[in-house]
Amino acid sequence: MNECGDARVRYGTLRWMALLAADSRDQLSWLRERELDTEPVVEEVELFCRLCEGFAERGVLEPEQLRKLQAVGRRLGAIDATRRVGRWADALVTDPAWDDIRRLARRFLVSTLGDWRQPLPHPVRP
Repeated sequence: MNECGDARVRYGTLRWMALLAADSRDQLSWLRERELDTEPVVEEVELFCRLCEGFAERGVLEPEQLRKLQAVGRRLGAIDATRRVGRWADALVTDPAWDDIRRLARRFLVSTLGDWRQPLPHPVRP
């Protein structure tokens, strides 16, 4: 990937990590305006985690930061298919896996940006 591609993937990854790391009430408030299903969320974040695997080699992420991001990806991958069905807002409330993911995303953001508290992404307009 080139520098522009790396920057876009890093930006997208940080946006998702900020959303995953947010307190559950902030996540639910953010989701109030959106109808996101769980499966596409899991798949997109897993994709960003995979895309970032070469970042340590290129100096975009430190090896420790990459390990923390991979931990998020592994935990997302452990969510079985039956728990990926339905609205993400419902899953955030009922599935304890999202508490683990929140904790892991916070660790990644602290190691990468110094603080897990980041602004939540603005909606993308069509």
